[in-house]
Formats: sequence, structure tokens, C-alpha cells
Amino acid sequence: MTNTHEDYKALCEEIWMHNYKYYVEADPVITDAQFDQILRRLEKIEKEHPEWVYPGSPTQRVGEVTTEGFKTIQHSKPMLSLSNVYSQDEIHDFIKRVKKLLSREEIEFCAELKMDGTAIAVRYENGQLVQAITRGNGREGDEVTANIRTIRSIPLQLSGANIPERLEVRGEVYMPHKVFDELNEERDLAGESIFANPRNAAAGSLKLLDPGLVARRHLGVVFYIVSEDSSQSTQTQYDSHTFMKSLGLPTLGKVQLCRHAQDLWDFIEEVQKARHDLPFDIDGVVIKVNDLKAQEMMGMTGKSPRWATAYKFAAEQGVTRIRDITVQVGRTGTLTPVAELEPVSVAGSTISRATLHNQEEVQRKDIRVGDTVVIEKGGDVIPKVVEVLKNQRPEGTEAWKMPATCPACETPVQMIEGEVAVRCPNQESCPEQIQRRIMYFVGKSAMDIDGMGTKVVEKLIESHAIRRAPDVFILTKEDIAGLEGFKEKSINNLLKGIEKAKHVPLARFIMALGIKYVGAGTAELLANRSGTVEAFQKMTLEELVAIDGVGEKVAQSVTAYLEDPKNKQEIQDLLDRGVSPAKVEASTFTEHAFAEKTFVLTGTLEHYTRSGAASLIKERGGKVSSSVSKKTDYLLAGDAAGSKLEKAEKLGVNVLSEESFQAML
Repeated sequence: MTNTHEDYKALCEEIWMHNYKYYVEADPVITDAQFDQILRRLEKIEKEHPEWVYPGSPTQRVGEVTTEGFKTIQHSKPMLSLSNVYSQDEIHDFIKRVKKLLSREEIEFCAELKMDGTAIAVRYENGQLVQAITRGNGREGDEVTANIRTIRSIPLQLSGANIPERLEVRGEVYMPHKVFDELNEERDLAGESIFANPRNAAAGSLKLLDPGLVARRHLGVVFYIVSEDSSQSTQTQYDSHTFMKSLGLPTLGKVQLCRHAQDLWDFIEEVQKARHDLPFDIDGVVIKVNDLKAQEMMGMTGKSPRWATAYKFAAEQGVTRIRDITVQVGRTGTLTPVAELEPVSVAGSTISRATLHNQEEVQRKDIRVGDTVVIEKGGDVIPKVVEVLKNQRPEGTEAWKMPATCPACETPVQMIEGEVAVRCPNQESCPEQIQRRIMYFVGKSAMDIDGMGTKVVEKLIESHAIRRAPDVFILTKEDIAGLEGFKEKSINNLLKGIEKAKHVPLARFIMALGIKYVGAGTAELLANRSGTVEAFQKMTLEELVAIDGVGEKVAQSVTAYLEDPKNKQEIQDLLDRGVSPAKVEASTFTEHAFAEKTFVLTGTLEHYTRSGAASLIKERGGKVSSSVSKKTDYLLAGDAAGSKLEKAEKLGVNVLSEESFQAML
């Protein structure tokens, strides 16, 4: 097939779209293998038509784009991505290229685990951690030093006898499997979208604006390369691991010296067998020339080093049959189709269920009961239906439809315009919604009541001891004693847990209310701004929108919740039953210089994004407009300010430099 220039440009746009979904939204829509296939197609076209290659091509840049809210820092050396190989033959080809470039036959390689996390560069000066930067676009990234400092495995001060004056190490931040499973369970109960895999969860966590929230994610990190060392302590990549470990830095642990292609392949097979026993995800093995001077001699292409490559494991899949498609009702009434499968072993675990997300997804893939399907664990974690093997479809199967009534309470379901979700509107008496709301309310990210797990909540609802969240705080010894399996000690422990929960932090109380679109980060923002339950209840739409990090959609949801008489009564009942959330020192601005002033922003700012600067203005009572007029009080002008600056000067509007703006803040 002949490719046109238009085909080439469309392919570039498609790849950048997938890059954005992967790195910024942490919500990939294709597998890594599919992405690599598209990228290889682009590389083939560019080889055939080098005149088409332009600076914006995905082959000319690396990795993630930077996000708003963090200072952008240039890397001391580019953080390039690795080329990929997928077979023994391609490993042989890589070795041949290395031998040719170095003009020698005997080459030693260092083979390492290929982490499936989010890349980070951490700098130490005189042994103290001073800076951490994400990969970003490979040449500059987000400074996330405060967030990195929350990771307990990272030493803030290096140890050992040979501490360099300057040291930069690079590695990957990851989320342990156990933490990931707990986080997704909490998000699912909260009605929030779940993370596709630990890699995306780690990336999303690292870019939270509140380090306190990052600390709760219990991230880990491992380092695998020394990118700068003023002491020049090592001569080989293999020794770099020993050196980093001697300084107290967490390292990969499993590395291997290899001299032949068969040595590398033996290591790859060994790692592939053991990968599911690791506490973190890996997606292959990295092969590096061991001699650091040889690495320097070989240099790099525009996007990757010539001295290293990554052998990537194929996605692990299984084939099974769909026994049934059931429907799960969430705490907000959302109906989610679930495939009930004949159990199949994939990626080290037995899978018997897979989410089908929504009715549109089922219809798009034409998934039916009785179908034979290919199952894959996305990121080796979440099971999903990748493909229906329609040539194996039994006769007489029917297209699946969402039921017209709720499977839990038989209430007619509703579709809300503009939403994919189908909902059960019976919030008051749908047993599934009641149970999930209470489970969410007592869960770890909310009131965190020890001893009140899923089975206990089910039993309390069945015995009619509770139907609403406030009922939890009037439970008696007699109510609990009537439950199967509860004795004196367990009864007292549960009552102690309930009493303790009366004094949760305000952010967790707000979380527990289950307001649509309000996750842990937003709850923290609301708590920090309001300070007390009473002040939170009185927040207006304008006050909410002015909070940096709270958009209009979230603000409207919070306002709608607070204005609903049933919700007002529920909060009051909680307070009347002894719940007293701990107050926080509210971050408010009174009589600020920005109050009631109208700002217009133009040009490129060094330390802020425009949206970030706008949020700071709104927080302090100011307004932001898109055009300059006589009513404009200030024009905040960055580099390359254009026509807005000229107009402001003509109208006599006060023009602020970034330094003046910072001073006024």
C-alpha cells in the first residue's frame, strides 16, 4: 500500500493522541504492543520518505508531555526512550550493530529488569536530595521534589563512605500491587474511574498537587542508572548498581552480566517465569553495553541510545467462554455489565470475571453470552475482553441489551442525556445502592471504620439495623450481638472503631458524603478552603470555582449536593449523632490586592501556566477576562506578549511583569 503525505500526518496525530491518553490522562485505549506496531509503521514511512520528517513527528520526541501545576525544569542530559526488540533474532541483530559500532567481537552486556513504572531523575548535592524531575518530553520535565520526598524508600540523605559532591540517578516510580488493588477498590466504591494498571496509578499519583495525598499512595522507586557522578566511582553499568546500593539507594536487585546472545535469552526466560512474584510490574528486560566508556563512544540517535535496547514481553492472554453477562449496580445507581467467564489462567492468576464497562462497549464489540473470547490483563492487572472469536460463535446467540429495570430493585432504568451510563433512579430503596453507599462511607478513604467490612455491612442491612450512613453512629451492642460470628471482643472493637470515626479529618468526612466527582484530592482542596463542616455547607458556586483545582463541573456537583434537602438532613443527622470532623486552618484571603480586580493574561510566563495564574487570581478574589477593555485593572504580560499588551498600553491599563505579579501574591 502506498502512503500519502496526508496518511503520514494522520498517523503522527494518531500516535500523539495515544501518547496523551497514556501519559497525561493515564487512560490508554490500546496495548503497548499495538502502540509499538503503529510507531514502527511510522518509522518505516519516514525511512521511505525522509523529506516528510518534521520536528513534531512522534519519532523526534520522547515520552510524556508536561502537566500544569508544576515548575518545568530542563534535564541535565536528555531522558531518552529505549528501542524495542521482540525476538531472539532481533537481539542477535542488536548485538551485531553493537559489535560493528565498537569494532570488536567480545562485548559484555548488563541485563536488567525493565520496570513498568513512571520515569524519574533524582539529584543529590553533598549527599542531600535536592531535586526530582519527571521524564516530561525527554528534555524537560515537571519538578516533583516534594512528592518524591514522600516515598519512604528514597533516602533524603545518602549514606556510605564515598558520597559524591554531585550525583544524579534515574529510575522508575511504581505502585506496589497490593496498594494498587486497594486504591482501585476505593475508587470503584467511590464511583470514580479505576486505574488501568499500576504504572498509570503511579504516574497519576506523582502528579498530585498535594504531597500529603501522594504519601498515602505508598509509592516505591528503584534506580537503575547513574547519569551524573562527580566522583566517577564506576566504570561499568553492572558496578553502578552496587555503587547506588552502597549509598542507600533502592536498586533493581536482579541484574546479570552476559557475554553472548544465549546468556541474554536465558536471563529473559528466567525473568519471565518469575515476573509475577515481584512486588512491582515489569514488561521486559533491558540490555545495556556494560562498559560506560563504550556507551559514551556509541552515543545516541535523536530518540534513543545506541548502546541499549529493551526486549518486551508479549501481552499475556487467554481464551475462554462467556457463561453469562450480569449487571452490577453502583452506589450512584450506575449499571455496569460484567462478563462471567469460564475460569482461565492469565498472567499468574485465575480470571472468572471481566468488566465490560458499559452497554456501548458491549455493542461496539458485539459481545454475547456463549461467545469464545480473548482475555487480556491490561497492564497485566485488570482483565478485559480484547476480542470476540466470532468464527466460534454458537448458533442462536442474541445481541446483549441492558435490562429495562434495575436487577436489584426492578425500578425502570434511566439514560441521562450526554452520558453513556444507564442508571437506577431509586436511590432511596435500591438495596444494592444502599449497601454500596454505606460500604463507601465506612471505607478506608472515607470514615475508615475498623471491623466494618463488606460482610458486616451486608448483615447489618439485612437485620434492618442500618439503612443510611447516620445509622452507623447509633448502633448498639444489641444490634451487633445479633450478627453471626460476633462475640464480646469483636463487638467492643467495632464500637470503638465507630467512636473513633466520629473525629475524622474534615477531608475524609467530605469524601464520605459521596458527592459526585469529588475524589480524595478534591476533598482535600475543599477542606483546606472551608476549614469547618459549617463553612463547607455554606460555600457558593463562585467560591468553589475560585479554588485552584476545582472546575465548574465539580463545583456545580458540590453545589447541587449541598442544596438538596435530603443531603442537608443527612449531614445534620451525622453531626447530631456525635460526628465532629477535625477542623483545619482554612486557607482564605481577605482584603487582598486582587479582590474585585479584573485581570487579562498574555504571553508566556516562566513560573506559571496561564490557567495556574488565573486560579491564583480567582483564589484571591480577582476576576479573569479574555480581552482587554477600559474595565481591565491589570494585564499580566509574559514573554512574547502581543496585541493585548499594545491595547493595554493605549488604554492606560496597569501592566504587570511576572516579578510584580509574584510580589503582589
